[in-house]
Amino acid sequence: MVEPPPFDAALDLALAVIASSPTPLIVLDGELTVIKASRSFCRDFRLDPTSVDGQPIFALGAGEWAEPRLQSLLKATASANAAVDAYEMELKSPQLGTRHLIINVQKLVYADKQNVRLLVAIADVTDIRRSEKLKDDLLREKAVLIMEIQHRIANSLQIIASLIMQSARNVQSDEIRGYLHTAHDRVISIAALQKHLAVSDDDTVEMGTYLTQLCQSLSASIIGNHDQLSIRVTADHSVLDGGNSVCIGLIVTELVINAVKHAFPAGRTGTIKIDFRSHGTDWTLSIRDDGIGMPLNRGAPGLGTSIVEALARQLDARIGVADRHPGTDVSLVHTQMVASNGNILHLRQPV
Repeated sequence: MVEPPPFDAALDLALAVIASSPTPLIVLDGELTVIKASRSFCRDFRLDPTSVDGQPIFALGAGEWAEPRLQSLLKATASANAAVDAYEMELKSPQLGTRHLIINVQKLVYADKQNVRLLVAIADVTDIRRSEKLKDDLLREKAVLIMEIQHRIANSLQIIASLIMQSARNVQSDEIRGYLHTAHDRVISIAALQKHLAVSDDDTVEMGTYLTQLCQSLSASIIGNHDQLSIRVTADHSVLDGGNSVCIGLIVTELVINAVKHAFPAGRTGTIKIDFRSHGTDWTLSIRDDGIGMPLNRGAPGLGTSIVEALARQLDARIGVADRHPGTDVSLVHTQMVASNGNILHLRQPV
């Protein structure tokens, strides 16, 4: 049977291992004096190895290790069985400048219970923190740039809408004037989408707030008499990603414009209701009005129909159209089991 090495030999071996550690390590006694420091510690913090062992840790270098909070933590660890776990401190070294360190301290349990030994492990995270700060600065700059771009887009859309309306007033053809008014409505709707999606701080959109604000903008821009027509939004607390929210917003815009133009002729009063509900990844969108309903001869699908169908396919949503007598109900349903291929939608008139 091999006899275990004497205690002093075991300690010498442990200290030799610590001295050669690639991670900066220090062994302290109960008085917080350095028993052994690794060569990596002396190298990384530019200390003379011959001047480290036997010195109080707080006297190392030019006194930069005499940080009050670190002193308290080391003393508490030496007098109890607590441990310092990932304490972050700034070391202001005359040679190295300010360094960000992560300190871990563990009270060692070994055969010599009369003498306290602390193992201090040090990680220099200065470069990591610098990279994190650079990333944060870049993200802030990006956010400012995006806000500026969004502001410019909003201004440009308003200018385009004004130019279209000016052109509509100057043309003689009623047909061309109608096309220009339709183009104006679509530019305004895109501006409304851009405005409300721009306020989202992340990649998700709360649908109730989003659809309410969108329909308020649509109402202000395309409804002339608010005593005649109104738009109401109901929704649960659904949250969708930005891409799907844009598609749904465009669909709502097209269907609301279509209803305003064709469901309430000759000053007819009424309401357009938008409802959105979700359960998990499944959701249902409904746009319902109490207008004159679907005409018997709807004609060929127009641009608005093509836009809604294309967006529904992109969303993998099934389209349903029902004549409610009075009114019309258009619904889009997205479930994991539904594919949108082959769904055909006909709005009241080509738009």
